[in-house]
Amino acid sequence: MEGKQQQQYKITALPSEQRPRERLMEHGPDALKNAELLAIILTTGYKDESVLELGSRILSEYGSKGVASERNVTRLMAELGIPAVKACQIVACFELGRRFFQEDAGRLPTIRGADDVFAYLKDMGSYKKEVFRGLYLNVRNKLIHDEVISIGTLDANLVHPREVFQPAIEFSAAAVIVAHNHPSGEAAASAEDRAVTQRLTEAGKLLGIELLDHVIITKGGFVSLRVF
Repeated sequence: MEGKQQQQYKITALPSEQRPRERLMEHGPDALKNAELLAIILTTGYKDESVLELGSRILSEYGSKGVASERNVTRLMAELGIPAVKACQIVACFELGRRFFQEDAGRLPTIRGADDVFAYLKDMGSYKKEVFRGLYLNVRNKLIHDEVISIGTLDANLVHPREVFQPAIEFSAAAVIVAHNHPSGEAAASAEDRAVTQRLTEAGKLLGIELLDHVIITKGGFVSLRVF
């Protein structure tokens, strides 16, 4: 019975005109939606979801940029309720893309202020969960790395400076901007938001890596807790 259920959610069970792999071969990658491309990587669905439903849910719950920047397999498994093999497929796929293309500095966005942060991360306004992101910049304000730092209600005791600044050290970043979303739609900074900002500002000074801003993102806009 279990084998039959697993077979039901393979891509090959779909009509040929709906199969992402066949559509890719016939029409090329531009014709496929992000969920279809992700479905090709995942190969099969999981539990009661078809592979296309699974791909759509992952992008909906995590956001396309969030999935692309996630490097923690265990966290991806826990947040999305997917097995290790699928989480590994996702992380490996986007890591390979990063290695191939991120070294081209001409492709990297320049972030000079909160307006640029919002333009780059505005899809976070539609996330159903609160996501805390770190943007790592070089001396010319080019984005050199983007990382999901935590998922869930922002808590100064849970957002450790080491998790924020370790990628800065790894990627030789000159400065850091952090951002998180408010799924409620309320843009005003909370006392917890300010406490996190203060803690990270102090840690950055000790490390010699400047925290430039903390941006709160909602569907309707953003608030900057600019700290310099």
